[in-house]
Amino acid sequence: MNIRKSTMNDVDDIMRIIASARQYMASHGNATQWIKGYPGEETIVSDIRNGDSYLITDNGAIAGIFTFIIGEEPNYQVIKNGHWHYDRPYGTIHRLASAGIAPGISRVCFEYCLGKMDYIRIDTHRDNLSMRSAIERFGFKECGIVYMRNGTERIAYDYLRS
Repeated sequence: MNIRKSTMNDVDDIMRIIASARQYMASHGNATQWIKGYPGEETIVSDIRNGDSYLITDNGAIAGIFTFIIGEEPNYQVIKNGHWHYDRPYGTIHRLASAGIAPGISRVCFEYCLGKMDYIRIDTHRDNLSMRSAIERFGFKECGIVYMRNGTERIAYDYLRS
């Protein structure tokens, strides 16, 4: 599999993967994440313009998407019922989704991001059991609860490559 930065030409494909991921989550007990149009095209376009949006391709087809932002994540300033394991510069993974055509998308994403930054953070919805499993299988450690701008809670994790 290969990873490349997304371009404006990829927006429609990214939105199709997001729609598919929404359906997958809803049918697997997670009907309250990525609702009310989030993430919408405006968010995706912003990620692309900021240089933070990536595609994972497999044999030329888009197999997955993710956003990787190096720097402070405002939603991570306050963490409840725990703490971050390290106080150091980090990158944050957001909006990771698979097109469902190739296994191992999350692992490919995590390895790529760790190649850019040795300490990464990620969060996910409590009901997103597929993502929680992938995060924990890779070796991320649970840190506590963070809250998004809209007030919804997420389970926060971090990982330091040693």
